[in-house]
Amino acid sequence: MPPRKLALWIGSLTLLSSTLISAHPAPRKSPELTISEPSGKQTSLSSLKGKVVVIEFLFMNSEHCLRVAKTLNSLQGEMGRRGLQSVGVVFGPHADEQHVVYTVDYLKLTYPLGFTTSAKVDSFLGRAGNEILSIPQVVVIDRAGTIRASSGRRPGDANLENEAYLRNLIDSLLKEKVPTTPIKRRVVPVPVPGR
Repeated sequence: MPPRKLALWIGSLTLLSSTLISAHPAPRKSPELTISEPSGKQTSLSSLKGKVVVIEFLFMNSEHCLRVAKTLNSLQGEMGRRGLQSVGVVFGPHADEQHVVYTVDYLKLTYPLGFTTSAKVDSFLGRAGNEILSIPQVVVIDRAGTIRASSGRRPGDANLENEAYLRNLIDSLLKEKVPTTPIKRRVVPVPVPGR
């Protein structure tokens, strides 16, 4: 391959990979998201700060999504007392109160399952409307509100859908110290006599 053509090819590949990497960098601060629960309660992610949060963005009619929901339910039962909070966010077709209530009952979910609009999910994920979205999307947020892992864009990180892998990741995050925000003190210069 001629050197000029090789350089163009490498440059294009570098630009493409940097675009994909920068689209979903982790770690990064989690954007705010509020979901509506069937009870009418509004739950915001910021209200869960101090917990390790695993969010699944799912479609109701996807067996793959429902399998991941069962996995999160199992992990919630196992690790919830240590500070894990699983959250399910339904969007797209069947993202309404009636379907969410049915799914919670059918799967016997012990964690919040709510719904929101596709536009809000796209905004949270940083997804442009023309991008293909793989479902489910799994996002792991640490106690400080930082996204530490995300299944990302197509084809996504299947590891975040693997129960053993997810359990180990959550366990390591639960073992991290809860961050404390230092109090900012204003330093006021004190006049020294004779200076």
